[in-house]
Amino acid sequence: MSYDNERKDIRAAMDRLLAGTPLRSDGALTVLALAAEADVKRHVLTHRHTDLKDEFYAKVRARGHVPDSERKLRAELREARERLATAAQEIKRLQGEVDMFARAVNVLEVENAQFRSQQDRGRASVVALPPPPR
Repeated sequence: MSYDNERKDIRAAMDRLLAGTPLRSDGALTVLALAAEADVKRHVLTHRHTDLKDEFYAKVRARGHVPDSERKLRAELREARERLATAAQEIKRLQGEVDMFARAVNVLEVENAQFRSQQDRGRASVVALPPPPR
């Protein structure tokens, strides 16, 4: 296929996709669909006819259409941000618990040190606790 014929086929495919009347593709407004619609390899658009690829994307953006792939990525990003916010809240909650347990351990260490010093001076008495009720 000649260079000029490729360009003519790509432009015709571009018009069909933008009109919503695809013949050979799924109708998505992507380079892959444009290549399939024009019956050319994708690399022909991305390497040989980059001006037509850029023109196609400019027309898609000018119409205010958001490609399905971008919509999907935006949804995934939104979900990831929600999961991140949830994880951040959980981390904050767990950090509060860790801080509480650290304070409890510190109090127990102080009490243990006091008990040991009393025991060393012979003033400590240990009393057995009654078993818990059943």
